[in-house]
Amino acid sequence: MGPPAQLPDLPPAIDLETPRVLKALAAASRSLAELKGRAAAIPNQGILIDTLALQEAKASSEIENIVTTQDELFRASLYPETSYVPAVREVARYRKTLRLGYERLQKTQGLITNNLLIDLCRRLLARGDGFRTIPGTVLMNEATGETVHVPPQDGNEVIARMTALERFINEDESCRLDPLIKMALIHYQFESIHPFHDGNGRVGRILNLLYLTRAGLLDIPILYHSRYIIRTRADYYRLLRAVRDHGAWEDWVLYMLEAVTETAAATLRIVEEMRGQMAYMKQRLRDELPKLYSQDLLNSLFLHPYTRIDFIKRDLKVTRPTAAKYLNTLAEHGFVEKRRAGRNNYYVNVELVKLFLIESGDDQWALTRPFCITTSRHWRRCCVSSRWKACGSMPPLPKTWRPWGLGIESCEDRRSLS
Repeated sequence: MGPPAQLPDLPPAIDLETPRVLKALAAASRSLAELKGRAAAIPNQGILIDTLALQEAKASSEIENIVTTQDELFRASLYPETSYVPAVREVARYRKTLRLGYERLQKTQGLITNNLLIDLCRRLLARGDGFRTIPGTVLMNEATGETVHVPPQDGNEVIARMTALERFINEDESCRLDPLIKMALIHYQFESIHPFHDGNGRVGRILNLLYLTRAGLLDIPILYHSRYIIRTRADYYRLLRAVRDHGAWEDWVLYMLEAVTETAAATLRIVEEMRGQMAYMKQRLRDELPKLYSQDLLNSLFLHPYTRIDFIKRDLKVTRPTAAKYLNTLAEHGFVEKRRAGRNNYYVNVELVKLFLIESGDDQWALTRPFCITTSRHWRRCCVSSRWKACGSMPPLPKTWRPWGLGIESCEDRRSLS
């Protein structure tokens, strides 16, 4: 093991606001602002926090080779006390950890403290970890065995570095850099300090989301950030190392800004599709089952992509027989799909689950999604009639036909166009 790397004080003593960085910063800021504005249109923000946090949890855990499926995750949410698959439990803890961080952020007026980061790590790992105190931690290339980074080894230096990082995160007046540039610096420094024995990558990615929320760039921590890192993992580690070895800050900041731009756009697609699905289901419920419809019922069906009688009973404050009747009626009319696990029934919001399968790159949806054999492209669906029409190189579609992944402003206002 070589000597520990020499970590810089933040901000580094170089000009980070280069023309390339400022151009990328403008694009990232626009993407985040659009996501923040559109997300606010979802009436129950808990729907986004719970569903998108689960997607981020799944992707972030995959970076650490903790792999599970959408079906396993959603089924585990039905009966969390009976989930024995280790990967599923790990991902579920990540979602709970992200929510804990957001709730603590609200209570502390946006302060991100070292005590909070320690609590996040403990929740994530389900054990009493604190900052490292014992030397011996080395980051190595698993394929070659090469040492790629030696973080601070002395426990007092770890504490000192994390105390300095805590000040940098929370003292806005000490650094006039844009919060997105600052986030890139924070993430680099946290991962380089490597303060915990385990869980540093996941805690670091949660820190990204909490910092964007603290800075007011997001209202809620819903950026689907880890999917980009999975796709560009080699670049991620290469650029981290380039900063340590060569001081290549500009390339690192550009990478993080591009990550924000792309993931904000991807998250926006999910948010807009959810808005469209909610508007369509709301109108169908009003037309076909007006006595059953309520906003609470609609929210519950999107809060729990896999739901069961107890969830409806709790969310709508109705009796168990009434909740069962509601779900069976919804299944009969095609709003949800009724399935069975052992002796228990559960109900699936199929369209919402398919959305997550598409965005997570799951190919099994290709077997069920309508496909245009002429243009070799998938079809689009009308947000009013739910009929399918081929997309691709075709004349413009009527306004009621929305591309997959794009939302609408008001489904009800466009009924006359169908």
